[in-house]
Amino acid sequence: MPIYEYRCRTCRKKSTFITLSVKAALAPKCNSCGGEDLEKLVSRVAMFRSEESRLDNLADPSNLAGLDEKDPKSVARWMRKMGKEMGEDGGEDFEEEIDQAVEDAEAGDEPGESGPSGGDDL
Repeated sequence: MPIYEYRCRTCRKKSTFITLSVKAALAPKCNSCGGEDLEKLVSRVAMFRSEESRLDNLADPSNLAGLDEKDPKSVARWMRKMGKEMGEDGGEDFEEEIDQAVEDAEAGDEPGESGPSGGDDL
């Protein structure tokens, strides 16, 4: 099912149109202002891969290129890349945990430490 995106030359808003086939006639109109003066945009393409294919790609040693395990920012970039490669969205909590781990590492704290006492009160 093709998806086409257009930008209105009048209001500059983007509109998306889904058709049942590539051969289906399409006379797009801006979803915002109703204008017909639209320019077709090049859309991103999604490629679906099997879990096996993703795991094979993760096993490739070239994925570790540029990784410096002593640099927290390098490790954070690698973690984000691996999360995207697995097709998983870790959500805001995942991003916040990565950012917090980078801050802790740069401050010299051990993971799980918080505040001046050096640990969480139980």
